[in-house]
Amino acid sequence: MSVKQISVFLENKPGALVEMTKVLAANDVDMRAFSLAETSDFGIARIIVDDLYKTTTVLKDAGFVHSVSSVLAVAIPDVPGGLSQVLAVMAQEGSNIEYMYAFLGGKAGSAYMIFKVAGHHKAAAALGAAGIRLVDQEELSEL
Repeated sequence: MSVKQISVFLENKPGALVEMTKVLAANDVDMRAFSLAETSDFGIARIIVDDLYKTTTVLKDAGFVHSVSSVLAVAIPDVPGGLSQVLAVMAQEGSNIEYMYAFLGGKAGSAYMIFKVAGHHKAAAALGAAGIRLVDQEELSEL
């Protein structure tokens, strides 16, 4: 079970991020999760949204270079060691985490993380077998 993430490539200059978010706001796109990574020349805004097709269309029409990739969304028990438990399952299974970020929402007692891993189907199966709940695209839209 995977979730679709949009990566938007932005020039690393003042106002670039606000322009992207203005376009999304003007088109009623609701971001469910967000991460920003940068280098000296460019940034990558990684977003999970309520409507993938609408968002990719809006970004394309506004001239933003972007790509769509699969990631895992995981509900992690909101207790000390909850993240460590998830990471241990992935390590035991042999999954290498390329990046991860947290997001808010959902039910009390759970924290939520997005994971980008190579071979996400194998990681998802290992997490499920360990009793760790994955979140699908529909549930994310409702959080």
